[in-house]
Amino acid sequence: MTTKRKRWIVGTTLLCAVAVAAAATVLLLRLREDRQAEPLVIPEGWRAKQVYAAADKALSVPGGTTKRAAERAAKKGALRLPAEAKGNPEGYLFPATYPVRAKTTPTSLVTSMARTAHDRLSRGGPTSYETLTIASIVQAEADTPEDMAKVARVIDNRLKRGMPLQMDSSINYALGRSTLTTTHADTRLDSPYNTYRHKGLPPTPINNPGPHALKATASPAKGPWLYFVTVKPGDTRFTDDYGQHMKWVKEFNENQKRD
Repeated sequence: MTTKRKRWIVGTTLLCAVAVAAAATVLLLRLREDRQAEPLVIPEGWRAKQVYAAADKALSVPGGTTKRAAERAAKKGALRLPAEAKGNPEGYLFPATYPVRAKTTPTSLVTSMARTAHDRLSRGGPTSYETLTIASIVQAEADTPEDMAKVARVIDNRLKRGMPLQMDSSINYALGRSTLTTTHADTRLDSPYNTYRHKGLPPTPINNPGPHALKATASPAKGPWLYFVTVKPGDTRFTDDYGQHMKWVKEFNENQKRD
């Protein structure tokens, strides 16, 4: 073997060793970054404004930063929103746990949420914007998978009959609140989200629904129900008899007075 040949082998071996060491260093840095990542948990049913506020806090950026980033990303088409959304990401900020690393930005975070939403929405076949909107109402109105499936059926039955949905959750969304009590004055609210005043669905989802609500909307329970009321926590009652419904509403109001 010539000296030149020996030098070539030694040089190649050295380069390989350097490459391996560099790759190991990159892997180590990534593992370290993963260990240092802080999880951002987005609960099912959170509204976009709640998601934005939590993201701003997790990223240590001024309030409103994530919202503006989402609006810019939506305008550029990065969130892949349907035309009906008109640039509003509500419904596509999928509830899940997202790692927040040093390199995470508001844009990358909301893009990840939207990507997760599209992935989850496509698992059971294409999901329309209408279905997503219904799922958001189901999410807001029910707490258990069983009740969600029944609420989804109530919505379906009402839409087929041309009845207004009369969902308190849509009024709460319009007013930016969360409450169990809706007044007569509330039902006269001038808003497209007032489903007492306007027939059909609200113009957008009213939150970011999770898997159970999406599943319930895709496969509603079978039943003739047109009305429901949660008389007390864990006790939601369904009927197609308006008189019976009003008796339960009275019971709900009495429970509220006692509380």
